[in-house]
Amino acid sequence: MKILIIEDDEKIINFLKKGLEEESYTIDYSLNGDEGIYLASVNCYDLILLDIMLPIKNGIEVCKILRNNSINTPIIMLTAKDSIEDKIKGLDIGANDYLAKPFSFSELLARIRVQLRPTNQSQTILKLADLQLDLLTKVAKRAEDIINLTAKEFALLEFLIKNQNKVLSESVISSSLSNMDDMNISNVVNVYIYRLRNKIDKPYEKKLIKTIRGLGFKISDD
Repeated sequence: MKILIIEDDEKIINFLKKGLEEESYTIDYSLNGDEGIYLASVNCYDLILLDIMLPIKNGIEVCKILRNNSINTPIIMLTAKDSIEDKIKGLDIGANDYLAKPFSFSELLARIRVQLRPTNQSQTILKLADLQLDLLTKVAKRAEDIINLTAKEFALLEFLIKNQNKVLSESVISSSLSNMDDMNISNVVNVYIYRLRNKIDKPYEKKLIKTIRGLGFKISDD
């Protein structure tokens, strides 16, 4: 899932980016209101974390413009302003939630999960053959065996299953891994595919991850 952070404090951005990427979220960020509006308008995000005290356009203006432009992405406002009046103002102009600084990262994660929680529970479960991913609990299973995946492996497997039966080139897969620290490894895609195969395919008779020579990889039940 993809989150946009609109925040002018780079220390806070780095803190949030590192923590959220460890939870398998993909992160974009902006340092001012105008750029934040642009990114939210041209990209599809699952959630926006929006500071109020921003240069160029403040968070209230940003939220109002996004809602007026029919961008209904859930917005959690992050701000040092914690008066009741400020909270009401933020919620009234279209924010979904409000968290005053300083806040605990675990509370932020809980509030993010609430906003991303689908109304239909089946939307949180991805399945392919006897392989199953629970996007809320971050648990992977195959044939009812729990498979221990790192956050990065889970994110890649989620991407593959969401694109099951499609042949994905290394460059397309690489773009899905763009938030990973080891992207400087020249064969990073092959490294992660190899790790996944060892965990979800090697112990089982039926192999799900296929190499399509000269084209890339796909995951399928055929």
